[in-house]
Amino acid sequence: MTTAAEPSPLQLLRDALPTLTGARLRVAEVVLADPLEAGRKSITWLATRAETQPATVTRLSSSLGYSGFPAFRAAIASESGRELQAGWASDIGTDVAPDDPPETIMNVLAGHQFRALRSALANVDLARIARAADLIASADRVEIFGEWGDHPPADELQMRLMRLGVPVWMHDGAYGARVGASLLGPEGVAIAISRNGDSEIAQAFLAEAAAHGATTIAITGAPDGAVGAASDIVLFTGTGGGRTWTEYFAGRASDGFVGGVLWMLVAQRRGASFMLPG
Repeated sequence: MTTAAEPSPLQLLRDALPTLTGARLRVAEVVLADPLEAGRKSITWLATRAETQPATVTRLSSSLGYSGFPAFRAAIASESGRELQAGWASDIGTDVAPDDPPETIMNVLAGHQFRALRSALANVDLARIARAADLIASADRVEIFGEWGDHPPADELQMRLMRLGVPVWMHDGAYGARVGASLLGPEGVAIAISRNGDSEIAQAFLAEAAAHGATTIAITGAPDGAVGAASDIVLFTGTGGGRTWTEYFAGRASDGFVGGVLWMLVAQRRGASFMLPG
């Protein structure tokens, strides 16, 4: 049978497991337990780990269709390398490689942050952020929600507003957020930070706050998302969620930047006398 690619050596080994017994089964189990290591080590190492002889490893390799252990090991190493690279690309992204030096990584991440800040400058609506600052500065109670990756900028904003004397609370869980929102009134403000703009907890938080007459504000990278739709004022940071860590990291700069600008505008309205030491 002609195929577009060579079969996976690890899948061949898994398929063969029901037919293997004794020493051959032990060899297979050692390989499957740590294929990355098996693709690097010698036949003697593998035989020793499986408590058998090198000849057993050779026979197993041949039974799977390989000319011998060197060919089997090369196939394992190639397969493990592809899986490692695929996992890296999926989680981290392709802008940096596993073997890039520190200076390359720093330059790539700095470039991401620079572009995110430029995007924030081009997308933040100045009239909206000024209106949000007016409402926060005069609010009798402010509740902030941000979970997971949105937690750091939410926590930072809450801490900074507290230094200004603003009565403010921050939540990262569904129950606490709903309770906090229920304590708001017409003079209160609810702020949800949601980069992806699709958090169901954030939506419920804002809906609860709105039901009590509070003004709702979203700081988000997805202004047309569900969280934005549930808000009176939408502050678009200019950077969305991203599919990989490097893309998500870029938005962290815009999140913090918009939060910092909002805080400074509130500080102007509250006056320097409200500043606390530290």
